[in-house]
Amino acid sequence: MDGFFCFVTLLSDKVINLVAQMKKQKILTKTNPIGIFDSGIGGLTVADAIHRLLPSETLIYFGDTAHLPYGDKAPESIQSYSIRIADYLLDQGCKMIVIACNTASSIAYEAVKKHVGSRATVIDVINPVVAEVSSMKKIKHIGVIGTRATIRSNAYAIRIEQQNPNLKVSSLATPLLAPMIEEGFFNNKISRTIINSYLSRPKIKKIDALILACTHYPLIKAEIIEYYKKNINIVDSADIVARFVRESLASKDLLNSGKARNHKFYISDYTKSFEQSTKIFFKGKLKLEHKNLWNDTH
Repeated sequence: MDGFFCFVTLLSDKVINLVAQMKKQKILTKTNPIGIFDSGIGGLTVADAIHRLLPSETLIYFGDTAHLPYGDKAPESIQSYSIRIADYLLDQGCKMIVIACNTASSIAYEAVKKHVGSRATVIDVINPVVAEVSSMKKIKHIGVIGTRATIRSNAYAIRIEQQNPNLKVSSLATPLLAPMIEEGFFNNKISRTIINSYLSRPKIKKIDALILACTHYPLIKAEIIEYYKKNINIVDSADIVARFVRESLASKDLLNSGKARNHKFYISDYTKSFEQSTKIFFKGKLKLEHKNLWNDTH
């Protein structure tokens, strides 16, 4: 009898654990939102591209403006911030998490992917771009510009050379560009001076193409094209990532065919300049909500 009761107790414990796991593991449906996060509001360029390509999808965006810029932070801090944001997006029922930040993609992608597990699909902004440029014809030498952390990680160079050993990669840190753009300095004399100073560096001379390895940089794409006089291919990650998101959702039968619900946009620290800049980053009408995950007691 004792053995029977032990068996029943053991079975009961297993059932309780299974139920707990099922509660934790939310069932994903086509109508679940897509979560997108960045160190600031630059990732709104990716959100805008996804919205234009997939208008039926509901978006939840989180800009960690309290910790901007990620490019100067320690890897451990970037991973910690990214995992906390991923947890928040999971709590919102997101079926996919897009790391719309090159720095977080280069430093925290594997950590976030491992932490999220099967609860959602995790997409970064580096792998889709690497796959695209590695297959480009007539490209022999490609430049990469991004934050210090992105360039220091060597993520683009390593992955491109793995997929196309014949493609030479030259990388340059451009740490002033993201803060400059966040503050609204682009398409003016100040931005052109800084951009031209960076692009004239010997390290990225004689390139055939240039990867904008920061989701802020599409806003200065016109100025970069002007500098190169349209002589090289400028690789903008936003549309590439949007197409990858569509393909990934389609492969899992998670593309929403219905109507999108209201999008939500959060930032961890609010300033009026951020509110104004969103009108440039994201073409749709949106309202930023303040959500400090690190002081949130709920």
